[in-house]
Amino acid sequence: MNATLHRRIGFAAWTGLALLQVAWHAWWMPPERMPVALALAITVIPLALPLFALRRPIRALLWVGMLSLFYFCHGVAEMWTSPAERLPALLEILFALMVVTALGVYARSGRGPRSVPLPPGRDAVHGQDLRGGA
Repeated sequence: MNATLHRRIGFAAWTGLALLQVAWHAWWMPPERMPVALALAITVIPLALPLFALRRPIRALLWVGMLSLFYFCHGVAEMWTSPAERLPALLEILFALMVVTALGVYARSGRGPRSVPLPPGRDAVHGQDLRGGA
């Protein structure tokens, strides 16, 4: 598979995660102790914030990847504690894993951020000359 396909899978999973939050909290199982609008604001607005980085699509996907770790944890917690919400929680876990996997495969494909090779004899962490010079 090529890197473009992985990026598209990541964006599809991002979209799926956002649509799942709307369906879950507004339609399937609306919250009983808070307004639906507040639940949607808490779950959907963070997924909308990376839209500001769409000029650089991989940057937006990177932000979604970091955010999806929260949604992964939320899905695991809901699956564990609420049997009635196991299906949407499982979907949330799968979408979050799809985003992170797509990012990982994209980065390993060689199209991710490029590292600059160090000259011979330089320490990769501190940039110091290992031969005793400056």
